[in-house]
Amino acid sequence: MSDTQQHVAKPTPAFIGASWVALVLGMSTYLIGLFNAKMELNEKGYYFVILMFGLFAAVSLQKTVRDRAEGIPVTNIYYGLAWFSVVLSLSMLAIGLWNAESLALSEKGFYGIGFAMSLFASVAVQKNVRDLARFRSEEPPAEEVAY
Repeated sequence: MSDTQQHVAKPTPAFIGASWVALVLGMSTYLIGLFNAKMELNEKGYYFVILMFGLFAAVSLQKTVRDRAEGIPVTNIYYGLAWFSVVLSLSMLAIGLWNAESLALSEKGFYGIGFAMSLFASVAVQKNVRDLARFRSEEPPAEEVAY
């Protein structure tokens, strides 16, 4: 039998940078819009918690899916909980925006796009962090050259 260990390629600086820019841009636009919104503080808190919950859920789901793909044990309950959390955060945002009568349709779209961009970017950033850590652990130590 042959060794089937997979080697991970190092993510490019351009992809790492683009991922971080997308995450910061998505989160900051969502949060700036939330800060400037004419809504009650409890509504702002609701949308803030949904963003934080969604980011955690997306990263957790990405990690469990990748762990399973790499043969790292993940319990079915945690795997299901990760999927449920992502679906729940998306549903809570959709329900909140659907029922937000004080928001214009363009504002609702703004929050939806900012949320989706943030979740997607958080998955890309987490992937890059994991790939870089794995690449560094597989990288052989630099050999000293004697002249």
